[in-house]
Amino acid sequence: MPSSLKLEPQPPELFSPWRTDARVALQIDAREFAREVVMPIADELDPQKGEMPRSLIEQMAERGWFGITIPSEHGGMGLGVFEYCLVSEELARAWLSVGSILARGQGLGTQTIDDARRLQLMRKSAQGKWIGSIALSEPTAGSDLAGVETRAVREGDEWVLTGTKRWAGFALAADFIEVLARTRDPEPGESRSAGLEPFLVLKQPGSFPAGMTGHAIDKIGYHGFLTWHLELDGVRVPESDRLTGLYGDQGADADSGGFASVQRGLNIARVHTAARAVGVARAAVEDTWAYLQEREQFGQPIGEFQALRFALADMAAEVAQARAFWQQVAHLLDLGEGAESESAQVKLLATEMAVRVTNQAMQLHGGNGYTTERRVERYWRDARLTTIFEGTSEIQRRIISDRMLPKA
Repeated sequence: MPSSLKLEPQPPELFSPWRTDARVALQIDAREFAREVVMPIADELDPQKGEMPRSLIEQMAERGWFGITIPSEHGGMGLGVFEYCLVSEELARAWLSVGSILARGQGLGTQTIDDARRLQLMRKSAQGKWIGSIALSEPTAGSDLAGVETRAVREGDEWVLTGTKRWAGFALAADFIEVLARTRDPEPGESRSAGLEPFLVLKQPGSFPAGMTGHAIDKIGYHGFLTWHLELDGVRVPESDRLTGLYGDQGADADSGGFASVQRGLNIARVHTAARAVGVARAAVEDTWAYLQEREQFGQPIGEFQALRFALADMAAEVAQARAFWQQVAHLLDLGEGAESESAQVKLLATEMAVRVTNQAMQLHGGNGYTTERRVERYWRDARLTTIFEGTSEIQRRIISDRMLPKA
């Protein structure tokens, strides 16, 4: 191997239509933080299924990353979906869960009825001092959110929540949990989602509130924070903590109310997932790039064999394609476009790509890829989840096809 050969590939550049000096600086800062701070923590804690330390979250908060999409007048960075996904891709390249934790800020849990309180919570969110969990799914309602059965019954100035929630990430460590619950059954002719409302359940980090219990779900990957199965038995929420929308997206209409506000948030979440998937796949490409030059067989680096070189080329091309696509769709969302089909398309293509690329990376690592001595097995485990959360690949195909053809 030539001595001048660097063991780090050139990092990806922003594509020219969306390149600005400010975005490049943000990208470089996130990349250096991911390499120097996040990667060593991930290497230590992921094999233990450990949780990211609070000190790591605090360092991210100091950089303002929990308020990327919050307007500057409310303490945020005043940037868009593009920058939010840009930072997330870089962080996910080191550890998927760290690229994900940013979503627990960005104004989540701030859409309260009282405007003054909303602004106060938004400032806390931007500072990384209001980090939450979101409890939408249930054992029988995942892709079909309109099937949520958790009940919210009004008693005076309070709502009483009863039901079961599943896949609530970061729930125990969070400052709050957003819970989607049904306040009434739909009337004849109404959408099945009628009567679904989000509620803000306040709590202390490290404990659950009265009436809530839970157990951590043992996952094969996506370590860094715990994911919870929750039981709600008479959780009391004041009327003032009934929310006007989900996800805290600043581009959504705060008056759209309840379930109707979910769609834009889901579109952003899908592009965010695509960016995270690109980060994980990029990690696999970069590690394989180095490995093909380090590993020698038959008296030469295995990167000299054409079949392996071409496989790496295909992997790199697929990652670049997916990155260009998420940047395009993020740009559309920042312009105020609905981009529902495009968000589903990029989520589908980027996550399926990540599974293929990480799988190929393991193959190119040979037996070493099937050990915990190399990071590539982590990328493979984490990539597999991206095709499932924020809407499975099958749901994305349904969204796309339903906008192309009459619904079956």
